[in-house]
Amino acid sequence: MKAMVLKKISLVEERPLELVDLPNPAPNSKQISVKVSACGVCHTELDEIEGRVPPSKFPMVLGHEIVGRVESLGPGVTKFKERDRVGIAWINWACGECSFCLKGEENLCDKAKWTGKDVNGGYGQYTVVSEDFAYPIPERFTDLQAAPLLCAGVIGYRALRLSGMEDGKVLGLYGFGASAHIVIQIAKYKYPSGKVFVFTRPNQKEHQDLARKLGANWVGATGDTPPEKLNCAIDFTPVGVPVREALRNLEKGGRVVINAIRKITPIPELDYAEHLWHEKEVKSVANVTRRDAQEFLPLAAEIPIVPEVREFRLEEANEALILLKEGKIRGAGVLSIPE
Repeated sequence: MKAMVLKKISLVEERPLELVDLPNPAPNSKQISVKVSACGVCHTELDEIEGRVPPSKFPMVLGHEIVGRVESLGPGVTKFKERDRVGIAWINWACGECSFCLKGEENLCDKAKWTGKDVNGGYGQYTVVSEDFAYPIPERFTDLQAAPLLCAGVIGYRALRLSGMEDGKVLGLYGFGASAHIVIQIAKYKYPSGKVFVFTRPNQKEHQDLARKLGANWVGATGDTPPEKLNCAIDFTPVGVPVREALRNLEKGGRVVINAIRKITPIPELDYAEHLWHEKEVKSVANVTRRDAQEFLPLAAEIPIVPEVREFRLEEANEALILLKEGKIRGAGVLSIPE
């Protein structure tokens, strides 16, 4: 099979992914082999490539927003049959026995494995996964549209749920890329009387235009003061400053949810009275659970979510990642995997 592999830690500008031929993986017991048709391009891949969240081994096939069809079944598979269309997300496996897993918090399992980090992911023509960690894809979506739902959508859904947003309240979104442009569609559907304020990088006109198109009630830049205090906010950015800004604009008793696996720059020093007093909260989002995907995918079809997608060929993965780092992809980037 053809795959783009990472062989060492590198700056993404050095175009480190190499197109190689690899043996097709074979499924083990209770696993399915998936012929990949599309794979989303995520900020987590930037963190893996540049060493903030390094893969557990090299070479590694990155990618965890995977859509494809079941190619073959390992022994004991009962949940899928050949040619079923499935999605694979960031969580690839969890032990099912630890205190976290038993509480439904498998995203915190110490033994969990992550797609494209601990096992080969979707930047290639085939991958394998446990049948318990694959999800049916609603018919409403094309393969390209469905790919960003598997991470940008699922993690965004989790972040929105953890934010405590309620109808009639004000939600702030810092950063408006793949995940935020899906979250605003969920928020507008679930909280029709609520307001969504969007903050982007200065002069990021395409992202701001997309936010307005999707129903943002106010759009500005990080550092701006919105017309009303935020009851809750989600930070999608890879840098630290927006966390402080969200806290500055937060109403008493509000919560800021940080939807990032790592930060390239630290959160600046906080002034207690300005940023944290009056029972303000900061909560991080760590990965996703199966429940998040199982709840979100049918909801996405019901709304329906309309992901904005920019398509790239598999061999263009390096270019897509550079554009992602530069904030130049409107919506979500997705690799189209050849037959």
